[in-house]
Amino acid sequence: MDRSSSTAGRLARARAPLLEFRTTRRTELVDITAEVGKIVAASGIRHGVCQLYVPHTTAGLTINENADPEVARDIERALDRLVPRDAPYRHAEGNADSHIKSTLTGVSQSVPVEDGRLMLGRWQAIFFCEFDGPRQRQVRVKVVPDPAE
Repeated sequence: MDRSSSTAGRLARARAPLLEFRTTRRTELVDITAEVGKIVAASGIRHGVCQLYVPHTTAGLTINENADPEVARDIERALDRLVPRDAPYRHAEGNADSHIKSTLTGVSQSVPVEDGRLMLGRWQAIFFCEFDGPRQRQVRVKVVPDPAE
């Protein structure tokens, strides 16, 4: 079998759906694990990696505990303390803190996929991190098969 054609076939199977939603607060961690899990299941890919990307400069992604909702609230408050909204920033739009928080969390995450499911730890969830809401937001989700699949 020609390796280049089999590689092209596997890459063509990678999917990049878009999650779209509206946030409700200026600083908010939104658990998107269930929606991402549905995309992974619908992809038909059994083994690979799920890549997530936020195309915004005032938002981010993180993986952390979802069993206790207070953990997400603690993270929100800690980031607000570390990077206060009213500090003397040079960026004049009034959301410089949001850009800095986005840089701290990052705008992408990768999660292994095994047996068609996200391989998160027992207490882990995928959170969209809003730092300049409320706004309409997007997360790109791409499920890429392992080369051997």
